[in-house]
Order: sequence, then C-alpha cells, then structure tokens
Amino acid sequence: MAKAMRFFAGAALAAGLALPVLTAPVWAEDAPTADTVVATVNGTAITLGHMIIAREALPDQYKALPPDVLFKGILDQLVQQTALEQSMDGKLTRRDTLHLENEERGYVSARALEAVVRGAVTDAALQAAYDARFKDAAPQTEYNAAHILVADEAKAKELLAELEAGADFGELAKTNSTDTGSGAVGGDLGWFGLGMMVKPFEEAVVAAEVGKVAGPVQSDFGFHLILVKETRVAAQPTLDDIRDELATEIEQQAIEAHVTEVTAAAAVETPGEGIDPALLGDLSLLDK
Repeated sequence: MAKAMRFFAGAALAAGLALPVLTAPVWAEDAPTADTVVATVNGTAITLGHMIIAREALPDQYKALPPDVLFKGILDQLVQQTALEQSMDGKLTRRDTLHLENEERGYVSARALEAVVRGAVTDAALQAAYDARFKDAAPQTEYNAAHILVADEAKAKELLAELEAGADFGELAKTNSTDTGSGAVGGDLGWFGLGMMVKPFEEAVVAAEVGKVAGPVQSDFGFHLILVKETRVAAQPTLDDIRDELATEIEQQAIEAHVTEVTAAAAVETPGEGIDPALLGDLSLLDK
C-alpha cells in the first residue's frame, strides 16, 4: 500500500511536470469551497477538499512545485485512483476489507488523541513537572575519571604494580587497555553522572579517592583500573534545557490517562481471550 501511494505521489506529479503549464482554473460561480467538485469519474465526485488533503500528505519536495503543476498532478492522481478503486468494485477480499477497517480505526483513534495532546502541554504543566523532578532533589555528583580495561585480573594486578611504581596511567592505558576508544586518549572517560556506567564500575568510582588508582574492579567487560581525577556538583538543568523531555512525558501521561478513561467507560467484552495466540500467524484464516 505504501509503495503504491509513493508511486502515485511521484508518477502523477512527475507527469504533471511534463505537461504544459496551465493557468489557474477560472470559476464562473461563487468562490470555490472544499465541496466544490473538480472532477467526476463515472459519476463519483472529486472535490477541492479531496485535493487539499492529498496535497497535505505529500512530501515537502512536491509541495514546493508551482501551484499550477501541483494542481494538475494531484487532480490526475485522484482521477486515476478513483478509476482504479472503481475497477475493484466487488473484488475486494476479506483481507482488503479488514485492512481498510484497521486503517480507519487507526486514523480516527489518532485524531481522538490530538486534542488531548494539544491541551496537555501548558506552561503550568511544564513548570509543575519540572518542580516535581527537581524542587526537592538532592545535589548530584559528577565524576571525571579514566580507566584501563584488561581481560584478566592477573594483567590488571601487573599494571597496578607498575602504576604504584610510578608508571604513567595514560601511557599504560594507550598500550594496554582493551577499551580502544578511551585507551587512545589515555583512558579518559570524561565527565559522567550516576547511572551512566555499569554498577560495579560506578560503585568503585563513588568509593574511590580522588587521584588514587582503584581496582582491579570486575565488570561484564573485564577488569578495570580506575583513576578518579576530580568531582563536582552537577548543575541542575533549567526548565528550557529539558522542556522537550518534559513535554514528551506530559503528553504520554495525558494519552495514557485519556485512553484508560475512554476504555473504562466503554462496554468491552473479550470473548476471544481463549483463542490460541499462535493463530495470529495463520494467514490462511483470511481466505476461509
């Protein structure tokens, strides 16, 4: 279906480009409305409203075409689609009908949520969500650390002994660390907060003394030698910093609440709960 729609969007409009440029239609009657009939196909009306909706669904590259070319291309597209639709009269399969019903259900349900989303994200809601997250939040610590990662504990202990004897941490990371990304820059991991590293590594970082090598510490990646260079109190983000993130959360909460409310108010019966779930993959049922 998507491939067919792309065909019409491209082929019909491309054909429009090859046609002589037309002047804008001249209407002898009152100013056109969405109900104004622009063509009929075997008596089936195509309106200006249909054309407007078709244009709205086009990629931006087609919307940028000259209006006269776009008008002709869209009209040709709708005429062709209508003729093809009529050619299928009485030939739609059960699969086709079910697909169309699902398409309509999905579109209408999405429309039902648009107003919910628009009304949910307000300045007051954003401020309330921000306050709920940060108003009483304790200051968070960030860490600037480096590590050397090796495959076995014996190797880690060997490197630790070299460090204690005065070897340079960065040079050992460059020549020994299996974490090639950080190893190339002397094991440097930059600044990070809690929750960004695997648990054993994070626990070792929190417990480590700044400037002293900790480890070996085992994780799923191997054995780490860790050097915490410095720490700082993380700056609390401003509302503008996380506005989009909060807006997404508010939208999702509003959608979930509305869906729950509407569904709870509906008379829902589920006689099919006992059906074998494996039947979902049985396409032959659609032909019976």
